[in-house]
Amino acid sequence: MTLATVYSRGKQGIQAPLVTVEAHLSNGLPSLSIVGLPETAVKESKDRVRGALLTCNFEFPAQRITINLGPADLPKEGGRFDLAIAIAILAASGQVQSADLGRYELLGELSLSGELRPTKGALPVAVAARDAGRALLLPRANAAEGALADGAEILPANHLLEVCGHLNGLAPLYAAKREPFSALLAFDVDLADVHGQYQAKRALEIAAAGRHNLIMLGPPGTGKSMLAARLPSLLPALSETEALETAAITSVSDLGLDPARWLCPPYRAPHHTASAAALVGGGGVPKPGEISLAHHGVLFLDELPEFDRKVLEVLREPLETGRIIISRAANQAEFPASFQLIAAMNPCPCGYLGDASGRCHCTVEQVQRYRARISGPLLDRIDLHVEVPRVPHAVLQQGSPGGEESSATVRQRVISARECALARTGKPNAQLSAPQIKRYCMLDPAGQKLLEQAMDKLGLSHRAYHRILKVSRTIADLAGAERIDTPHLSEAISYRRLDRSGVGRR
Repeated sequence: MTLATVYSRGKQGIQAPLVTVEAHLSNGLPSLSIVGLPETAVKESKDRVRGALLTCNFEFPAQRITINLGPADLPKEGGRFDLAIAIAILAASGQVQSADLGRYELLGELSLSGELRPTKGALPVAVAARDAGRALLLPRANAAEGALADGAEILPANHLLEVCGHLNGLAPLYAAKREPFSALLAFDVDLADVHGQYQAKRALEIAAAGRHNLIMLGPPGTGKSMLAARLPSLLPALSETEALETAAITSVSDLGLDPARWLCPPYRAPHHTASAAALVGGGGVPKPGEISLAHHGVLFLDELPEFDRKVLEVLREPLETGRIIISRAANQAEFPASFQLIAAMNPCPCGYLGDASGRCHCTVEQVQRYRARISGPLLDRIDLHVEVPRVPHAVLQQGSPGGEESSATVRQRVISARECALARTGKPNAQLSAPQIKRYCMLDPAGQKLLEQAMDKLGLSHRAYHRILKVSRTIADLAGAERIDTPHLSEAISYRRLDRSGVGRR
């Protein structure tokens, strides 16, 4: 047989499109050429494959070898096709049985000794192979990740010889099983570590229950970063569908995937010097950015006004749509980006405006310029604005008189409120559509009059109007109330602190 076909998978965003690897042997001067839009690392596969075959005592055909990676218009990158190319050459030269090759997909990079090295994006490949009804042969280092795809047949191997032994029926490989995991999440931090800050903790609980965006305003050292870091400990565990989406993004990124913690909501906190490409994703071959790595989790932006304004503005569309599309001349990639934004900022350039120490000497113009770094449209998309003032020394040293609530206690209330919202609409309150707001966030006449007065006095937009109703619905759910009452609405309006100070209005 001079022609053999095996299957592998490429990488396009978090998708794994099918790549058909064809090997053809013909007469002529000995050579090996790879066609099908390969990048440099793929072109170098011929040297890795040749070295691995010779080291494993296979015969490298002294013929003209052509490797075609189809479809030809899909860019191919990395060493993920090494194993497929090697098996295709062995099958075309009759050294590996080719009868059952159609029921397998192969993924893995080869060393010169024939050992299989792990590759990025094994989880999306496993999901795609499962949906196509094929078994996946891959490096053992990727086995735990691939096994997260429930129902996929994952056959891990350490060496090229093990794969050949399986295909020839000499030493079958055994399917990997998914490692046991617990839905009970364990965290190194706890909300009880933060003393005082009752209003901020209340706002954090509301944000967790409704998946609302939150911004905290306060002097340095008052606990804004501590509160944000403890938000994941208040969130419910991800469903398997959500966890699979999040793990797929982590799989194709440069981050390592820990299968044992794949149900934990992700938490990302990029530095304020991050570029727009780092935040939303990019590169010649598009890769996910911080907003996608925070999918179904938390994105914390500390020192929000210190971020470049153009960087912050790219968040506006993903906050509304929950996805980001990165377009390049050669291709286009779409990444999910449904994240919960938590931000923190100082009240002025020096950070001490309104502090009891009286250390602030910033002028009104300096404060306005500082706060105007955050645009009105971006601030409009943040549901909760809360002040985090300095805590008295007695509370800081001894804690609250009644003790501090733990994350586990608050998390139970959050889960109950989130379950109410999911039973009602199938989504957290922050994601309610306009018709759902009209149906499930109805106000009585007194509440309607109160909201109209707030709209007129604060000059709120229609988007802010809807967000106040969503927050009110979450507060009512935390209270176990069927309808939104005036106290729920009043509390929601009180969390529009920055609308009253004119941030971003110039």
